[in-house]
Amino acid sequence: MAHTLIGTVTSDKRDKTITVSIVSRETHPLYRKQYTKTRKYTAHDEKNEAKVGDRVEIAMTRPISKTKAYALVKVIERSHGTVELKEDVNKAYEAEKIGADEIAKAEAAEKATKEAEEEAEAEAEGEEA
Repeated sequence: MAHTLIGTVTSDKRDKTITVSIVSRETHPLYRKQYTKTRKYTAHDEKNEAKVGDRVEIAMTRPISKTKAYALVKVIERSHGTVELKEDVNKAYEAEKIGADEIAKAEAAEKATKEAEEEAEAEAEGEEA
């Protein structure tokens, strides 16, 4: 029987590849204190069926790439929702605090300054050539 592991998908951004985190509780041999250890494995997902937060089973296989030596066997449990990114939470808090229209103005100003910086870099590259 192949070596199988059960864990949670932490990333599905790459094509046909998922990152699976496996959390285990271990006891220190000398101090007898328990601690958690997280190991990350990259696994081959041929059909791109696993999403972030899903509980999956992966099995050891032949090396597929430099980092992939596991393949997705099955999705055990689907994720129940999405995790909000910290940036999104901060933007939502700011929207409640100062109003959505002021945030839109701030984002537009930020975008304008970024575009101005890009134009300045393009001009600098044009002068060098």
